[in-house]
Amino acid sequence: MPYSFVKFDSLFQKTRDHLSENLGALRTGRANPALVKDIVIEYYGSKMKLEGLASIGTADARTLIIQPWDKGSLEAVEKGIRASNLGLQPVVDRDIIRVVLPELTGERRQAMQKLVGEKLEEARIALRRIRDDAWKEIQENEKAGTMSEDEKFRLKDELQKKIDKFNSDLDGLAEKKRQEIEN
Repeated sequence: MPYSFVKFDSLFQKTRDHLSENLGALRTGRANPALVKDIVIEYYGSKMKLEGLASIGTADARTLIIQPWDKGSLEAVEKGIRASNLGLQPVVDRDIIRVVLPELTGERRQAMQKLVGEKLEEARIALRRIRDDAWKEIQENEKAGTMSEDEKFRLKDELQKKIDKFNSDLDGLAEKKRQEIEN
């Protein structure tokens, strides 16, 4: 029976998706709904994510438009955005909320670049753990006699090629975010 990396491929993909989500939430000076969608809003005694209470869009490169589905939640949404640690100042305009993102300072850009590097390293560590688990499973299969030593080393090479490809994907995501921060 040939060995399958399906389980590990899905873990690799989850790691990539997690990095993509984390990088999407970083403020770059450009309006991006991912920046605010996970802000927790207290509404009628329960806590909900903003994306569950309102539609979030962009008006231009630096302005987010948030339109709550229930007009009674305007004040709660505004309060939740102000209370978030993003340093945003929402403005209520009739039945919508506008959030204008200020320009990033040079110091803030450097801090964001460092944060991108940290998120990238976290993802690489996760990939290494996945690789180690896959290699351990391959070695156990060889010891159990379900595969030959040649097959074990062929799979090791295949596994390394997959890791290299996913690392390259992660680097691409980080580089794209770095470019967004600089522009």
